[in-house]
Amino acid sequence: MAVSAYVSNLRARVGHDLLLLPGVTAVIRNGDRFLLARQLESARWGTIGGAIDPGEEPAAAVAREVLEEIGVAPAVGRMIGAYGGDDFIVEYPNGDRVSYISVAYECHLPDDARFSFADGELVEVGWFTRTELAVLSRDPWVDRILDDALAADGSA
Repeated sequence: MAVSAYVSNLRARVGHDLLLLPGVTAVIRNGDRFLLARQLESARWGTIGGAIDPGEEPAAAVAREVLEEIGVAPAVGRMIGAYGGDDFIVEYPNGDRVSYISVAYECHLPDDARFSFADGELVEVGWFTRTELAVLSRDPWVDRILDDALAADGSA
């Protein structure tokens, strides 16, 4: 997990205590398949995303996160929704606790996209249908966001 200077500065003051942080997540589709990723320190699959930097527009943040994490610049589309709650509380291996409020955006990748994991956060990506997802270990918020994405375009 790459930590921004902003969060590092907060952590110097509050230690591992719970922080409320704004975030973004990318819902990337190709037909009936969704692109999910697995982070270095987790066996669970999730959407690509991360924290919004101070002063950064959420749509710009989701584009930056996708580029940083898979090496592909996405076209950012409509906002799917804003999410929070118990499913978005994360405790990292170092003990840091975060409660994210995440804004989900539909994102599109070029047809010839080639993935790279330059920032070292991700170890694997894959395209999955909802049926295939049902048997995967995944982050608790994944189903909620993907259901909303499907409902918004009439696919649910």
